[in-house]
Amino acid sequence: MSFRRAVRLMCGVASGSAVLVYAASEAESRGYFGETQGKQQWFKTGFAVIHAAQPSAWLSGNNSVQPSGNGWDTNWDKRDPASLVNGKKKESSGDGDLVAEVENKPKATRHILLIRHSQYNLSGSEDKERFLTMLGREQAELTGQRLSVLGMKYDILVHSSMTRATETANIISKHLPGVDLLSCDLLREGAPIKPVPSVGHWKPDAVQYHEDGARIEAAFRRYIHRADVKQKEDSYEIIVCHANVIRYFVCRALQFPPEGWLRMGLSNGSITWLTIRPSGRVALKVLGDSGFMPPDKLTWT
Repeated sequence: MSFRRAVRLMCGVASGSAVLVYAASEAESRGYFGETQGKQQWFKTGFAVIHAAQPSAWLSGNNSVQPSGNGWDTNWDKRDPASLVNGKKKESSGDGDLVAEVENKPKATRHILLIRHSQYNLSGSEDKERFLTMLGREQAELTGQRLSVLGMKYDILVHSSMTRATETANIISKHLPGVDLLSCDLLREGAPIKPVPSVGHWKPDAVQYHEDGARIEAAFRRYIHRADVKQKEDSYEIIVCHANVIRYFVCRALQFPPEGWLRMGLSNGSITWLTIRPSGRVALKVLGDSGFMPPDKLTWT
């Protein structure tokens, strides 16, 4: 077997340590290592690859890789049917007699499209002065067009009550006739939770995390959950808000550590798509999609 073939196997399949050792042996016998330092560096890099690919199984000798963390909380939104009277509800006749037990389980899937507002005037000292720039208005038009051509039957368009989000939603709404608009103060921008690792350029006071965090968590609980049992068909809902809010929502919905929200970046007018199944399982279909915008229209402010 040639050295190149051995390396290709190491990169492409999970034959792990055996391939690595064989490739190293072949490389040494064929003179690929000029100096001892080079050999040590090759082994250091190669074993790092194996470590990353099979951390538990390879290092411990156990063939089964155990999941990290505490697993998935099926009742994360407190709507798991198993926690509600054995997943059934009792229906009675008008005179109080029990007539039937009906399955109390959601059957519909919720699709939630989170839109970050478009570029706005950063020099404004208060909210009403932080209106969209001309480029920001163009971005909102492009986002509206994108949502329209996706061809989904949208149920509602909810937006933050801040100026930049309201203007973005109003422009998008022109491309989605018949979709109701709803403003919500809970979706306003803020500091959801102290990020880990911390950043030097942005350090809100502890009181801001305390106040904003409670509000943004309340917004999460209101909008991010599995469908109600009364919902018969899949729904498609649009929420126009802010980067901090969206990133926090994504971490919470996927049950990732919420302190990691600031590690993600979202461009203006981008689309993030969460899907919540009747079982409560959550999938992130898209994070910060802006591929429908020309490169010269992209901003992250």
